[in-house]
Amino acid sequence: MKPWLLLVYRVPREPTSSRVYVWRKLKQLGAVSIQDAVWVLPRTARTQELLQWLAAEITELKGEALLWEAEQVYSTNEDGLHRQFIEPVENEYQEILKALRRKKCDLAELSKRYQQALLRDYFQSELGATVRDQLLSHARKGSS
Repeated sequence: MKPWLLLVYRVPREPTSSRVYVWRKLKQLGAVSIQDAVWVLPRTARTQELLQWLAAEITELKGEALLWEAEQVYSTNEDGLHRQFIEPVENEYQEILKALRRKKCDLAELSKRYQQALLRDYFQSELGATVRDQLLSHARKGSS
């Protein structure tokens, strides 16, 4: 079972921009909120480093942060947490595939979207490999 990282934090109510900043950073990482100010990510070297940086930023914003490594011991819905990470990434992959079917598509923009989704693809979706192959295929056709 893959270990998880939990970020527990508190940021002062004012200025509200600090709270929004932290929230946006967590969303960019693909973190999932499991309580008000408790967010979870699968533990990787990358996510650990990024959350440590974010914890330091929270401290600079006059907030408090705790970063925990944990294992899920019990859940009423075993796949629920995994699905919360998988579904948004697979939805993004589906959108990219749909865009690739159009006659004219912005391959550079779709490649950028793929790279962003790939950074949040913590469970290596098979759909991601399909998108990569389709992007490469389109790139080869365009360079011919």
